[in-house]
Amino acid sequence: MSLRYLLPADGVTELLGSWPDEPRLYERETTELDRHVNEGFFETWAFSGCVPAAEVAVMNHGAKPPRPSINPAGFMTNGRTDGNKLRGYCEQGYTLRLGNLQRVVPFLNGVSRRIQRETGYSNYLHAFLTPPGGQGLRHHWDQQMAVIVQISGTKTWELWEPKFKDPMRLHLESPRVWQEHWREEWAAKGPDQTYELRPGQSLLLPRGWIHNPHARGAAESSVHLTFAIRERTPFWLAEKLTEGAIEGEEFRRIILPEQIQGDGLSGELEGARLALIRYLERLNPEELSSAIRDAALTELEYTT
Repeated sequence: MSLRYLLPADGVTELLGSWPDEPRLYERETTELDRHVNEGFFETWAFSGCVPAAEVAVMNHGAKPPRPSINPAGFMTNGRTDGNKLRGYCEQGYTLRLGNLQRVVPFLNGVSRRIQRETGYSNYLHAFLTPPGGQGLRHHWDQQMAVIVQISGTKTWELWEPKFKDPMRLHLESPRVWQEHWREEWAAKGPDQTYELRPGQSLLLPRGWIHNPHARGAAESSVHLTFAIRERTPFWLAEKLTEGAIEGEEFRRIILPEQIQGDGLSGELEGARLALIRYLERLNPEELSSAIRDAALTELEYTT
């Protein structure tokens, strides 16, 4: 079971059995993951230029004043990732993030796919290298469960309880609803929970929990992996139930511009609503469940 790479046995049992809605700290065993992702990981995948520039982020909010994220052109040469430039930014205190490593590293691709088979949830994983005293991302929240696996060094995670319940993609994401004064309010209040992760520990971080990770008090560079596990929801089921409606001619006919612009739109909406109800009433959940389960186990991209 690939989840055992991230969590101890009791952590896997709790995750699959109850899907916690509060953070959990676990001590995990050394596994095959640690052989593939170690202190030399960024030397192999970042400073060699192997990870595509589109999946690399370079940022520094540990500096005063904070330095903006670096445009990918700043660490590319001849259209490709320049590992020496990435190393230079790291030496200046910037955090490096290698994104979507399940698309790049064969071993991590296998871990990601097996986690999906174990949960029915698609997922992705990022690796972060933060120099001592540094900080990459500041306060934000995510719309999926995250498992933070500390590989080397230490990193401090300041956490606040969710501001919004159960955020999802395109709904209540922090960049879409963000108000800058929240950051000052959280700083004045202080975190609800604080964890200083060290190698061998994992932090379960449910969606919506505000986090402010940093290595400001660290004596050495921090390397951690973030496994983001995208929960399935009833809204996802609703999308699956309705996507076949396109087969019906009544859903493919033209709505004329004058109907959209005029008073007839409410009538069109009512007609579409009634047609959708009739379509849904004809569906047999027993017959659909097998195909939808297959989709849960195989769809790799972001879905609600």
